Amino acid sequence: MVRTRFCDVFGVDYPIVQGGMQWVGRAELVAAVANAGGLGFITALTQPSPEDLVAEISRCRDMTDKPFGVNLTILPSINPPPYAEYRDAIIESGVPVVETAGFNPAEHLPAFAEGGVKVLHKCTSVRHAVKAQELGVDGVSVDGFECAGHPGEDDVPGLVLVPAAAERIDIPMIASGGFGDARGLVAALALGADGINMGTRFVATVEAPVHDNVKRRLVEATERDTELIFRQLRNTARVARNSVSTEVVSRLAAGGAFEDVRDLVAGTRGRKVLEVGDLELGIWTAGQVQGIIHDIPTVAELIDRIVTGARELINDRLAAVVR
Repeated sequence: MVRTRFCDVFGVDYPIVQGGMQWVGRAELVAAVANAGGLGFITALTQPSPEDLVAEISRCRDMTDKPFGVNLTILPSINPPPYAEYRDAIIESGVPVVETAGFNPAEHLPAFAEGGVKVLHKCTSVRHAVKAQELGVDGVSVDGFECAGHPGEDDVPGLVLVPAAAERIDIPMIASGGFGDARGLVAALALGADGINMGTRFVATVEAPVHDNVKRRLVEATERDTELIFRQLRNTARVARNSVSTEVVSRLAAGGAFEDVRDLVAGTRGRKVLEVGDLELGIWTAGQVQGIIHDIPTVAELIDRIVTGARELINDRLAAVVR
């Protein structure tokens, strides 16, 4: 058994989190994580409306009686989604925990607290983790530069970011970015975290609702097969390397503006990649952890492998080097 205070606060068996992932964080994956003892998050904005989110939460409950959560990512937008309505749908559905990400969640925290919903806030810097703690969240997830999606603009990898945050954080803290196996869990605990968040690793599982071509690509790819796009726009995102992402990098490096790549980075194109398996249709997120992904197990097999392996590493390999 590998158990930390994160498990006690958030009501799960193991300190392993499947964070929100656009188009991927759906009921079948989240329920599988919950049933295996981890904490999975449905991605709210994957659902077209708050009503659809309520239906997805209900669908997940049909698959598990274990705790699970919902991710609510708040990002700048010309026409923002109705965040307050999604928030209220989460509360009214009786979801016990929400993962907030993106902008400061302060305006939503009173409603979550009143509704009895614990908040795990995801951030990419020590200063933002400290601010979230001051705001009263129940836990933080600290995302290192290795991660898929948005790593922030500081470029600090987890080996430095996690212990730097641990020195200033008193609430449960999850390490995110680059984690995919037992070695990562043990390392995160040694660095001061209370568990790990995995995204890309969970995409390469049987239950992940994406095309098999995507999963096989994660197995075949190395840690070098990602691109950092939008660097010049101060909105960096790590995505899988393909003809589309390399073209985006090239256009922006040549002085292009967002309008010059808008057609390439359209979310509908990225969604199609996951649905039909044509890896060159658009951009899709992937972390450097793909360099240590070598198979496509069930979620239960993966979590059991990580927990069992972590215990063996601590009791055998590490104990053997202590004199």
